[in-house]
Amino acid sequence: MYRNILVSVDGSVNSQLALREAIRLAKDQNAKLRLVHVVDPASNPYMAEYAYTGHAEDSVRHVGETILREAKALAMEGEVQAETVMLDADDRGVANVIADEAGRWPADLVVLGTHGRIGVRRLVLGSVAEGVIRISPAPVLLVREQ
Repeated sequence: MYRNILVSVDGSVNSQLALREAIRLAKDQNAKLRLVHVVDPASNPYMAEYAYTGHAEDSVRHVGETILREAKALAMEGEVQAETVMLDADDRGVANVIADEAGRWPADLVVLGTHGRIGVRRLVLGSVAEGVIRISPAPVLLVREQ
């Protein structure tokens, strides 16, 4: 039984799919959601979808706030209790930040979107999802576009 479900949201299509799955699970399990956005402009290609104005860091944070606000609204539409947290990657990397938050909260389940890349593309681009799977203190559910 899941009581605390952590969902990482980054604005991507796969992140949205993961959020929708987490909302369904949370509703079924009567669980709470913690919606997490990790600020790491160097590794988030979806930031390019948003216009940068002023200082880059302020813009990145503004984008993160928008992503979290939209994710929370979606959870509320699904009649699921959700809280939002924005975290900084610093030098630890996104996967470490997500796994640390899962342990600190504590989460019973971590839900992530993934691209499902294989082979050289995965090696070259890296994988936040793979990193979280390796170090998460909670089970991880990966959701990808079919």
